[in-house]
Amino acid sequence: MSVTATAIRARPWRLIAGLVTGLAAGMLLQGQAQEVVGQLLRPVGSLWLDALTMTVVPLVFGLLVVGVASASRSAAAGGTTLRALLFFALMLLVACVAAAFLAQAMLGLWPVQQGVMAISDAPVAGWSADWYKGIIPANPIKAAAETAMVPLVVFALSLGFALARIEADLADALLKPLRAIIEAMLVIVGWVLALGPIGIGALAFGAGATMGAGVLGALAQYVVVVIACCLAATVLGYVWAVVAGRVSPLRFARAALPAQAVALGTQSSLATLPVMVQGAERLGLRTQSVAIVLPLAVSLFRAASAAANVAVAVYLAHLHAVPLGLSGLMLAAIVAVPVSLGAVGLPAQVSFFATIAPVCIAVGVPVTALPLLLAIEAVPDLFRTLGNVTNDIAVASIVARGTGEE
Repeated sequence: MSVTATAIRARPWRLIAGLVTGLAAGMLLQGQAQEVVGQLLRPVGSLWLDALTMTVVPLVFGLLVVGVASASRSAAAGGTTLRALLFFALMLLVACVAAAFLAQAMLGLWPVQQGVMAISDAPVAGWSADWYKGIIPANPIKAAAETAMVPLVVFALSLGFALARIEADLADALLKPLRAIIEAMLVIVGWVLALGPIGIGALAFGAGATMGAGVLGALAQYVVVVIACCLAATVLGYVWAVVAGRVSPLRFARAALPAQAVALGTQSSLATLPVMVQGAERLGLRTQSVAIVLPLAVSLFRAASAAANVAVAVYLAHLHAVPLGLSGLMLAAIVAVPVSLGAVGLPAQVSFFATIAPVCIAVGVPVTALPLLLAIEAVPDLFRTLGNVTNDIAVASIVARGTGEE
């Protein structure tokens, strides 16, 4: 992504400060004072959330079309790239499905206190057994206008793949305005996030006033569930390396450990890339394969992040008493895969909303509590990066095995 994206700097302490201030004020104020302040802050929080939400459809659509078109062109350039992309998709899907069922099981044993972060009475479309009827968009414009994420994602994927099959100059003529839309949306998101402490504080005030200290328990529960799903995705990286990459568990663990340590320290897969290359060398992987797969993985392949996004959606479904069922869990996992592939190079604050909101909307889960979760995302993000890096090294070993370069 361009300079516009990198200009959006993560300042988690400001968001945390807004969250703590809003929760504390909502808990401490009582009676008439609480009611008056709540009436003043309610529209502030609602408008801020609407401002953030309005960028989701154009941003996700643009990212998916551009990302898929670029990946398709890369795949056409060589067999190693194509194999890597296929394994990316497979491993992402498995991680997302595992996270969906793990989160569902954890929250079944450890129920969420429903309504504890009910900061809005926005209507939600309930989950329907006829979900499959809306997969193919008869009218893509209508799907975008209605924020129907499943048909919109299908159309974006189709358009992205199609652009890779037509003449390059024609494809670029459409991709250029889409890139401009992405950049413009990122500018708007930057403006909205600059007001994040105010918006999150206003939303948190309502949660603190309604549920008091129960909100703190719900936030802690959220962190535990998401971290558990990230660690599950990390373990899957070891399984893939051992089963498909034919690497011994101990050898893989030793090779991945330095990269994992750097990942926890930096929270950046890109910053960990040089150490990942060294880890691949310890596994005996040749430079030719590593030079292709690892940079591609850092750009496109975020297994733990995608798994965590599904876990967030499942958590919010339990929070708002939205039943998902088997088909709902599977759809959440399926939608999370292409959406995660599209969010290339986005800052963490932007990607949090841009990759989770479509999953939630697809299965009828409200996104009103996402800003509160965004404020504490710095903790789960450590484990997102850990899992991403582990799976990056694992997929490098698998692709190298398939090309006979080990």
